[in-house]
Amino acid sequence: MAKETLLMQYQSECLSALKSVVNIHKPFEKTFMDTMKLFMAIPDRINFLQLGRYGCFSEQTYRNLFENETFDWFAFNASIISKHLTGKRKAIAIDPSYIPKSGHKTPWIGYFWSGCAGDYKRGLEIMGIGVIDIDNHECMTLGSIQTPDCKTLDNMGKNLVDWYSSYLISRKDKLQSISRTVVADAFFSKETFITPMCESDFHVISRFRNDVVLYYPTLEKKTRKRGHPKWFDGRIDFANLDLTRCKEYEVNKGKLYGLRVYAKALKRYVSLAVWYPMDGRTDKWQLYFSTDDSMDGCEVLDYYRTRFQLEFCFRDGKQHAGITNCQSTDFRKLDFHFNASLAAVNLTKAACKRLGIAYSISSCKSFIHNAYMLERFICVFGINPDTQVIDKLFKELILFTVRAA
Repeated sequence: MAKETLLMQYQSECLSALKSVVNIHKPFEKTFMDTMKLFMAIPDRINFLQLGRYGCFSEQTYRNLFENETFDWFAFNASIISKHLTGKRKAIAIDPSYIPKSGHKTPWIGYFWSGCAGDYKRGLEIMGIGVIDIDNHECMTLGSIQTPDCKTLDNMGKNLVDWYSSYLISRKDKLQSISRTVVADAFFSKETFITPMCESDFHVISRFRNDVVLYYPTLEKKTRKRGHPKWFDGRIDFANLDLTRCKEYEVNKGKLYGLRVYAKALKRYVSLAVWYPMDGRTDKWQLYFSTDDSMDGCEVLDYYRTRFQLEFCFRDGKQHAGITNCQSTDFRKLDFHFNASLAAVNLTKAACKRLGIAYSISSCKSFIHNAYMLERFICVFGINPDTQVIDKLFKELILFTVRAA
């Protein structure tokens, strides 16, 4: 398939995924298709004013579209994921992301952690939920949900960790149809998050702090004497790890050991992967774990490292898909905008995979913008592209924009 069909392939992937969502009416389909195309075609800020300028509908039509709170983004994105993430090993990746926002009327605005700034900043936060393909080291997002502020959480009687776990559990039927393994960063390695997730038939893969208290499982056999048998042998000293209890794996730039341990903070046995980096690194070791204590240590490391692909989805959404550009103070419009931005990144990846070209969000956006503007020029000037001369000219212009992009 030729490169000049990237825009058409992008629209084809969008229409195919939209058909998997139930209760879609024709007017909604037309406006939605145009909106998703504009998320890649608009080169600057993506807001309602820009949508009205570039799109086929009025600004108010797009505002009305973004008020739709019943659209199933999980089903839409799951349709794309099922076709394009072909690896056998998959997992659910979660990660909160800071969204800069101002205004006193914005719902759930507060102070949230910004990883780039290394500090708490005023704005919004969304929790992105993605599917990672461990075998191919890829990720596509299922959807996102806005995180409540502190005042809202207090009214709910929950803290932030409780809210994260309760939301994932409420979506467990759709999530577990893809995978029962949830991969999260070190913030989620808390008993208040791990226990509810495990009780809901999830397995969690995360990372411990370096000073965590862990114990070797006991090697003593039961004596059948009075009293409870011994649980563990002693606390693990990672500066002097007992290698006789570990399995060593071959990895690049360091040494990796796997073993089954008892985590005091989680009150359960876990599968631990201990990674010692190469000489010259400031950190001494890193501890990755899985609540599935039968999981291989090397596999634990593979799952956790692939989680970072979700960060790249946020990066592409912020830099090229306008995830931070929504100027509304309506909760429904904000939610629709966040999910549409991440879905646009998914569709771009899907179109590139279908065409067999390397994925670059910057190049794809440039090309889609150029191709879209050519279509608009031809449409506005009333040129009939069906004639042979115009068709030849159109193809030459398309090839020129490919080289320019």
